[in-house]
Amino acid sequence: MGDRVEQEEIFSQVLRAGRRTYFFDVRATKADDYYLTVTESKKFTHDDGTFHYQKHKIYLYKEDFSEFKEMLTKATDYILHEKGAEVISERHQKDYKKEEQDQESTEEKNTESFTDVNFDDI
Repeated sequence: MGDRVEQEEIFSQVLRAGRRTYFFDVRATKADDYYLTVTESKKFTHDDGTFHYQKHKIYLYKEDFSEFKEMLTKATDYILHEKGAEVISERHQKDYKKEEQDQESTEEKNTESFTDVNFDDI
């Protein structure tokens, strides 16, 4: 048990981001080489006030570090280039629901204009 505690504490970083927490933990293989685990932990609160955490974990080994970093950088750069750094979401955008409702009413109007199509003609 003592060995396991030492492995857990090789090197750790925690990123708290709202309901999500990301853990970056360096661990040791049986051969005493190091690898990285990245864990996303998301808190879910139930109606009665109790909560639980849902966790997802990925394992990264040294032979994949370079390509992983390269692809992560390309993907994040692409997102920032295409959408900028400002967060766009229903939680951050005050009139998000209004736009969504406007879109729905536009879609309803579009469907109404097609109701007089006679399928017997096809």
